[in-house]
Amino acid sequence: MRVVQIVDSLQMGGAERMAVNYANALSKEMTFSGLVVTRKEGQLTDQIDEKVSYLFLNKKSKVDFKAVFRLRKYILKNRIDIVHTHSTSFFTAVLVKLTLPQIKIFWHDHFGNRAAESKSKNKMLIFCSLFFTSIFVVSLQLEAWSKKNMFCKNVFFIPNFILDRKENLETTRLKGILGRRIVFLANLKEPKNHMLMLKAFQDLRLQESGWTLHLIGKDYFDSYSAYLKEFIKFNLLESYIHLYGERNDIKYILSQSSIGVLASTNEGLPITLLEYASEKLAVLSSNVGYCSQIIENGFNGLLFDPLNYLELKDQLKLLTYDEALRTTLAENFSKINCKGIFKRGCNQKSNTAL
Repeated sequence: MRVVQIVDSLQMGGAERMAVNYANALSKEMTFSGLVVTRKEGQLTDQIDEKVSYLFLNKKSKVDFKAVFRLRKYILKNRIDIVHTHSTSFFTAVLVKLTLPQIKIFWHDHFGNRAAESKSKNKMLIFCSLFFTSIFVVSLQLEAWSKKNMFCKNVFFIPNFILDRKENLETTRLKGILGRRIVFLANLKEPKNHMLMLKAFQDLRLQESGWTLHLIGKDYFDSYSAYLKEFIKFNLLESYIHLYGERNDIKYILSQSSIGVLASTNEGLPITLLEYASEKLAVLSSNVGYCSQIIENGFNGLLFDPLNYLELKDQLKLLTYDEALRTTLAENFSKINCKGIFKRGCNQKSNTAL
């Protein structure tokens, strides 16, 4: 079997990281594993396995025929059977399929908020699903939405996974005191809900007990990030809340932290949680998407309603004030078999999809 992953960028987002994970994992199992990036390269380029065939299309517009024919030539040259498209990259694959009807398109939906959207907001996607062989989704809510709204009814819930990799990068030195660092791994955008966490940190006055908060993720330098920076400055928190932007030494960053936070209002199965587990962090997470399926509140993490500020505040206070609880939660959460989650999902459903 010869498979290529297609994704629009290699920035540090969930869909992008999963595209790289799939390409790397399949390079050890398949005759051919490729990765095609349509629009923009990024820091994830360094994480592509040397066995993976890589192509950057440098797509300039939504309908870029030059890029489409470059992809078509690549598929023919490498005798590719399956095109596994992630998130918004499906449109480019569909244009190629119009000239190569024999290829199979698997579309992978990583956008947790789609489960709350209407059909009218996804007209192009729904139309293009006529050309899909299978649909993979990262939450049960997305599975239900696709089965209800898409023309392709061959829908499978496939949990995200992480790969063990030898990451020697150790460039980001977190500020603050070891044992008193909270890390928030998410790009600065909706629906990541950073402000809820910042307000809780401020109201609990965690800086007075030595805690610091570290925001790791792409800064788009828009109104969202400006609002966060203004809040930090206005409340004199510059020495306690730190923004680092995109980083590619995540493993090293997490090794310096004690608590991992996820506050999103919408998610599928965030890779962030699996990465927190792999580095034995105590986790505080919103109870959205598949998060509550892998976190049992009070046993291997703490959950909260992302629309309930007081609930977050109470859970954060509990976690920061109780070192024994942090240790217990982190130890229990680290026992999650991240690969096992993926393998169970694949064994149950993806073989049928293929």
